Amino acid sequence: MITYAPLWRTMESKSITTYTLVHHFHFSRGTLHSLKHNKNISTATLNDLCQMLDCRVEDVLEYVPDRQNAAED
Repeated sequence: MITYAPLWRTMESKSITTYTLVHHFHFSRGTLHSLKHNKNISTATLNDLCQMLDCRVEDVLEYVPDRQNAAED
């Protein structure tokens, strides 16, 4: 599973709020909702976030193996 937990830590460390993303960077509220619920986003959105936050991909998302898939291996 992909989680966006690193994004929230990165935003906090850079003092960037969701309000700033929406109103200053014109970031989509729908995409923000997807991020909050660990839904899929496009690589273009990932690129935009990295540019806005001046960070690396690893600062936005991380892969966490699903428990069910790990149990099957």
